[in-house]
Amino acid sequence: GGYPPRRRPSRGALGYRKASDSEGREIGFVLKIMERGHDSKNSTDSKNKYGDLLPYADPNWYQGFANMHYTDSHKRWREKARKFVEEEIIPFCSEWDNSKDFRLPKELYVKFAESGLLPAVTGAPWPNEYASTKGPPGFDAFHELILIDELARCGSGGVLWGLFEGIQIGLPPILNFGSKYLKEKVARPVLAGKKIICLCISEPWAGSDVANLKTTAERKGDYYIVNGAKKWITNGIFSDFFTVAVRTGGPGMKGLSLILIEKSMPGVHCRHMKCSGVWPSGTTYITLDDVKVPAANLIGKEGDGFRMIMSNFNHERWGFVVQANRLSRVCLEDAFAYALKRKTFGKALVDHQMIRFKLAEMARQIESTHAWLEQVTYQMLNLKNKTARDKMLAGPIALLKAHSTKTMEFCAREAAQIFGGASYVRSGVGERVERIYREVRAYAIPGGSEEIMIDFAARQAIKKAMKIQSKL
Repeated sequence: GGYPPRRRPSRGALGYRKASDSEGREIGFVLKIMERGHDSKNSTDSKNKYGDLLPYADPNWYQGFANMHYTDSHKRWREKARKFVEEEIIPFCSEWDNSKDFRLPKELYVKFAESGLLPAVTGAPWPNEYASTKGPPGFDAFHELILIDELARCGSGGVLWGLFEGIQIGLPPILNFGSKYLKEKVARPVLAGKKIICLCISEPWAGSDVANLKTTAERKGDYYIVNGAKKWITNGIFSDFFTVAVRTGGPGMKGLSLILIEKSMPGVHCRHMKCSGVWPSGTTYITLDDVKVPAANLIGKEGDGFRMIMSNFNHERWGFVVQANRLSRVCLEDAFAYALKRKTFGKALVDHQMIRFKLAEMARQIESTHAWLEQVTYQMLNLKNKTARDKMLAGPIALLKAHSTKTMEFCAREAAQIFGGASYVRSGVGERVERIYREVRAYAIPGGSEEIMIDFAARQAIKKAMKIQSKL
């Protein structure tokens, strides 16, 4: 479970060749920049440009575009995140993804915390009271966006989910709604990387249909007796704490509550689930058999679970969008680099019109998704009333999640077509594309399937339109 021998990071560069005269000045310029590596100090303008500068392989503000959202604090944070990813994650991604342990090394979480990055995944504001490190100056939603985006450069959804997904979706309910007792018990060790937490909502009989969950928690004096099952739980097999949706009342959404369960409690049984992808994330089936849980572990109030779950969903789905769009970029980055290098019928792939069309179509969808993502993130930052913010952004974030995963699916397919047979093997130049292609469904379904998201957004819009119309 420890780190394998260190080797030079694989940065997605696939052995670029020198551009031929026929490829034009722009491709020649790009190749020269790429040959210099990722070091921002080597770019033509180190103040405003960052990274390889391969077109569309990074958000456009990395490549000199003016952007009102990012300050010097964000730029320093980006450098810090990239350094951690290139030194502690990218060199080991392949080994971790293929590990039979189906989890990441324990020491990685501690390193992630000590680097001062881990607390950011729980969202703004920075959890100063419970984090052992201070956040960057002016920490906001754009700092979190940058961190998740940079982490996703590793090209493995499984590594991403294994590292922070459980924390990102399982800890915020404790931080936002939990008692002082629960925050002290859970937040401090989790934010230090010493304990892991996960969110347990989905059941064998209910996924997106949250209001009809069946797991029960019956009050018996100072305890709740919990019975039921949870399925497809990310990080469950190696988590210490579970944030669990339970039914404490009658049917429907008003009967739901959230409660903290510890893996060490008698009656908790975990079984690893073998999935198509995201292998290091530890997908788990959890059985809860007469689990005796202290009443003090109730999160918030009885019957308020649905509201807390819905509030948490916005942040969860937003995080999926950030990940999905960067994984789409990874597909474009690797396919673009390969197309510059690979020759067929006596010329580079990029000299074929159909290949250029595929690359441009990927870039078109990625850039539009990122622009929408930044727009939503700006609203997250500026709408100070959380209740109003959750209500306003629920529909747009749901629609954006569906848009981002459809973009991811498109890019995975088109990149695979450009790589050809190289994208069908789990090693070599097409390894990341092969992996992402398998992981598309892990983004298109969890957190609300595309169909549910699109319908939800439409129903929200119709409800608003009818309310407006009634006033006319």
